[in-house]
Amino acid sequence: MIEFVINPHRDNPLQLSREITDTLKDSNPVSYHKTISGYKPTPLISLPGMASRLNLSSLHVKDESERFGLNAFKALGASYAVYRYLHENPGEYVFCAATDGNHGRALAWSCRQFGQLARIFVPGYTTSRRIKSIKKEGAVVYKIDGGYDTTVDFAKNESIKNGWVLLQDTSWENYCRIPSWVVAGYQTLCSEIEEQVSFLSDGQQLPYYDIVFLQCGVGSWASSVIWYYMNRYGDKSPKFVIVEPSGSNGALSSLLNGTPTAPSRQSDTIMAGLNCGVPSLISWPVLRNFADCFMVIDDDDARLAMRSLYYPAGNDPRVISGESGAAGMGGLMKLMRESGGSVVKKKLGIDKGLKVLLINTEGDTDRRSFRKIVKGGRNS
Repeated sequence: MIEFVINPHRDNPLQLSREITDTLKDSNPVSYHKTISGYKPTPLISLPGMASRLNLSSLHVKDESERFGLNAFKALGASYAVYRYLHENPGEYVFCAATDGNHGRALAWSCRQFGQLARIFVPGYTTSRRIKSIKKEGAVVYKIDGGYDTTVDFAKNESIKNGWVLLQDTSWENYCRIPSWVVAGYQTLCSEIEEQVSFLSDGQQLPYYDIVFLQCGVGSWASSVIWYYMNRYGDKSPKFVIVEPSGSNGALSSLLNGTPTAPSRQSDTIMAGLNCGVPSLISWPVLRNFADCFMVIDDDDARLAMRSLYYPAGNDPRVISGESGAAGMGGLMKLMRESGGSVVKKKLGIDKGLKVLLINTEGDTDRRSFRKIVKGGRNS
């Protein structure tokens, strides 16, 4: 199985619909998010001990496990999309979505903030604890016999049949506007990062980081981060590495096939938030044209990353990272240790002077699973 691919399409002209481009350029999600009670920038954590162990100049983790008390970053996109929809269409609605867990919980929470109703559909493999977390936010949850793509189709059909508002974090033909608001909402975390590292950049109009590792499901969040940096820094942007589970490699499969396509293989993975299907229509052009490398990791890579963050190197602070949240770290560690990544490291310019950014997109969203993984200790 192919595990590392340098993107041959890098630097191709970016082609997005005018609607998507205008939505991203004209959005100011930070201003909206600051109006939410309990808003505060999530921490940017320095891990000098792990950086030394991996022969890096610096390593930072943006810790989204503290976002709005929801243990994941997804509320940034869902809340902004609900806000934009209600701004344009005042009224009372039932919002619905398919989810692997975090988006559904975020949408339910967002609906509760606005006094709206939520109906959430989850794939058959979704754990009872993830379902319980969604229900706690006031949503009605339906478990569907099928995987992610099947659940998305089911939610779409139910929204049409019942007159509900489908607020999905993926897109397809003739369904782009709402997902573009979700993508725009995620950019708040990028704005926070820029503020948090501004004092380290000595006023230079350059990105602080050399390379960013981005875990990928349908690609909405990864494309949002890439678009933010490309729009801000252009050809001086960091390099971007897309990390997926080997059991759900939709982005890598799409790169190899030349068009958005379902994963070449689809199987259960502990990285439930990344166990998705065909990449989002509006996000794929960004990944295809501006991601520098695509790679896959196994569940054991995610487990090792979770333990490495939980049992930190030297005096590094502990980071509580769930299975999907640790995928970026899993990709970094795999690339640095495996001989198969040597050519990739050379082409990416990875050396001991590199400054790396990871984003912990979720904390221990399934605490029983988390405890089972980390209790084995540092070397398990």
